[in-house]
Amino acid sequence: MKKWSSKYPKIIWCLRNLIPMILFPIANFYLFEWYTHNPWETMKVPIQLLNISFFELLMALFLFVFGRLKWSLRLQSIFFMIVGLANYYVISFRSAPIMPWDIYSIGTAMSVANNFKYTVEKETVFVLIGFLLLIILESMVNLELKGPVKWKKQFWGIRAAGAVVFLALICSFTHMLHLDSTIRKYGMYDKLFTPTVMSKRDGTAVAFLMELKYISVDKPADYSASAASEILAPFAEKTAAQEVPETLPNIIVIMNEAFSDPAVLGEFETNEDYMPYIHSVLDGTIDNTISGYLNVSVLGGNTANTEFEFLTGNTMAFLPQGSVAYQQYLKRETPSLASHLRSLGYETIATHPYNSTGWDRNKVYPLLGFDEMYFIKDYANPERVRKYVSDKACYDKIIGMYESKPDGTPLFVFNVTMQNHSSYTDEFENFKPDIEVTGSSSTALNNYLSLMKISDESIRYLTDYFSDAGEDTMIIFFGDHQPTNSVVSNVWKQNGKNGNALSETDEANRYKVPYFIWCNFEIASKTDTDTSTNFLATDILGTAGIPMTAYQSYLDSLSESYPVITSIRTENTDGRSTDTKDVMDELNNYAILQYDCLFGNKNRR
Repeated sequence: MKKWSSKYPKIIWCLRNLIPMILFPIANFYLFEWYTHNPWETMKVPIQLLNISFFELLMALFLFVFGRLKWSLRLQSIFFMIVGLANYYVISFRSAPIMPWDIYSIGTAMSVANNFKYTVEKETVFVLIGFLLLIILESMVNLELKGPVKWKKQFWGIRAAGAVVFLALICSFTHMLHLDSTIRKYGMYDKLFTPTVMSKRDGTAVAFLMELKYISVDKPADYSASAASEILAPFAEKTAAQEVPETLPNIIVIMNEAFSDPAVLGEFETNEDYMPYIHSVLDGTIDNTISGYLNVSVLGGNTANTEFEFLTGNTMAFLPQGSVAYQQYLKRETPSLASHLRSLGYETIATHPYNSTGWDRNKVYPLLGFDEMYFIKDYANPERVRKYVSDKACYDKIIGMYESKPDGTPLFVFNVTMQNHSSYTDEFENFKPDIEVTGSSSTALNNYLSLMKISDESIRYLTDYFSDAGEDTMIIFFGDHQPTNSVVSNVWKQNGKNGNALSETDEANRYKVPYFIWCNFEIASKTDTDTSTNFLATDILGTAGIPMTAYQSYLDSLSESYPVITSIRTENTDGRSTDTKDVMDELNNYAILQYDCLFGNKNRR
């Protein structure tokens, strides 16, 4: 009796090749999505089919490139197994998926990758097992694209042509995803300011392809160089009449890594106050202070975007969500608070006790007008909390800068701290957490709040020193962003909230951090003065009576109507919060000026 395989060779061939060719890319898609969510719960069937189409096209491209179905399927499975796992960790660390512009941040990501604690949930283990089983099954296929030996050269040409065709189809598929008609037809989610939701509803791969449309910045409506000049003209006249005070105060800005007060997310009790000094500032019991909550555009990471907004007065609201302005858009000298203060005679210094290449700071700071830069190599045997340079060590270095500066030269220092960087679950000999949340067993939350207490003590140390300084000095303190969901989820739990189904107000609260302006000279104290990062610099200049540039004067005027403008939301003076897109026409002048600042005539301001 002949073997069944010999009797039915075509059926065996189909089972070994055609069925895997069709089904295995589909399996790759579902496994890829299951790393972070169940696609059947979040994605419409037509959108699932769109994603499957991409996986099939990619498989076909690999087939023509490599000539063997086995390696086409294996390469696809290995690629999406690795990328899916990376995306799983990226979401857990910063609460947002991998996006096209993250390629600019690979260096920074690698430099801090060993700071995180990598854990794998049960569901993730099942996904990895699924990928491994799929790779094993793919070893059974034997389809090869080859012809007779005498047609070898011609067949190479056919394979190359096939690869070009499928590459073109993938490009056409991507272009189709960028069309508004496609988005309407399939009911796709295209709100870049919530990339995690976009990834869940549209599929991780399709969402990534959709985001490619925004890797470059489009000109605002009615943009032209003359339009920018016309918008600024009345403010230029106003600033021309300003006089520079005889005495300019020192300005020390502390952007504190991951500093926030989780109490904005819900009530909870602790064994003691974890930031008594800053709470007293926010309550208005400290003289000569302005305080409130700062609305930022990032969450759990992308620190550099908060720096960008503060120093330049520009907003991430007009740039692609998830993009990093330092690495993508700052390629030339750009007007900033530092360059303006330098023009007024300030000595301008940027300092950050970590790697100089993080977020390309060593390249960007000189373009923003800083005379000097100090990074981790410039800190000699600094005090550390856990494995990072402490806030107090940063402040001691700032005090040293003040004491060694030339008499009569005002000092501007911009300090980005590192003490409170994640993760928050490891144990260290030099860090003994002393804050405990009642009714919570969250190590991450207790450790985080204990770090906030150390930061609170340290910033009080700095203000105490300058209370007795001989020169007028301002100290500005704010956090760059809140920590990831894994740290604050217990706060939601104690308040009966689900982090995956927050109200609009609760979502907005995730982007609030405390800030204050403290002076060792008399100013009118204020509390509850909420603002956004892009307006904070003009608040500082206005408080100090320092002349503004035309652009800064424009921003100061704009903040009277819209005190909060971030990539997440816009809030008017009535406290009405709205999607930035809804007021884009009203803010188009701002968009024009920002585009001109970043991409237009660099000499205009």
